[in-house]
Amino acid sequence: MNLDSSFLTYFINAGLVVKLVLLFLIGASIASWTYILQRGFYLNAVRKETKAFEQRFWAGGDLAKLFSEGKNNETQGLEAIFQAGFKEFLRLHKQFGMNPETMMESARRAMRVTQMREQDTLELHLPILATVGSISPYVGLFGTVWGIMLSFRALATVQQATIAMVAPGIAEALIATAMGLFAAIPAVIAYNRYSNDINRILNRFDGFQEEFSNILLRQAQMNLSRTEVPVEG
Repeated sequence: MNLDSSFLTYFINAGLVVKLVLLFLIGASIASWTYILQRGFYLNAVRKETKAFEQRFWAGGDLAKLFSEGKNNETQGLEAIFQAGFKEFLRLHKQFGMNPETMMESARRAMRVTQMREQDTLELHLPILATVGSISPYVGLFGTVWGIMLSFRALATVQQATIAMVAPGIAEALIATAMGLFAAIPAVIAYNRYSNDINRILNRFDGFQEEFSNILLRQAQMNLSRTEVPVEG
C-alpha cells in the first residue's frame, strides 16, 4: 500500500487540535523568519554606518563641522550618540564660567540616554525570536501528545490492533514535534547570534563615548584657561 507522506496529507488527516497546533507553528515560523531577515539586514547596516562614522570622526577633521553635517539629518547609531553629546556640550559651553566637569557629566548623560534608545532599536523583535525558540518545541510536543492519545483511544474500539492501524496516527502526531523544532531552531540560532552582535556594537558605542568624552574634556579645559568660546557648528 502506497502512503502519501507529504506534510499536506498529514495536515489534512490530523485532528482539529493538531491542525491548530500546526497552524500556530507555521505562523510562528513565518514571523520568526521575517524578523530574522529584518534584524539581519538592519544590524549589518548599523555596523557599516558605525565603521563609516568612526573613519570620519578619527580622520582629524573639525568636530563642529562634523556636527553641522549631521544635525539636520535623521541619524542613528554611533552618529546619533555623537550628535547628542556634542549638542549638549555646545549648549553648556555658552554659559560663562561653566565647570568642565559639570559640562562633561551632562554630555555623558545625554550620550547615555541616546545609547539606551539606540539599544532599544537594536534589540527590537529579539524577544519574539526568544519566545518562538522557547515555546515552539513545547507547543509541538503538546500536539504530538494529543495526537498519540487520540490514536490509542481509537484502538480501544477495535478487537485486534495492528501496527498498520497505529502508525498513521502516530506519524501525524509526530509531525507536530517536527514542526515545533523547525520553528524553534532557526529562532534560537538567530537570537544568540544577534544578541552577540548587539553586545559587540554596544561595546563599540561605550568605547567611543569614553574617547569622545576625553576629547571634549580637554577642549573644555583648554577653552576655560583661554576664556574662549569654541567654534559652533
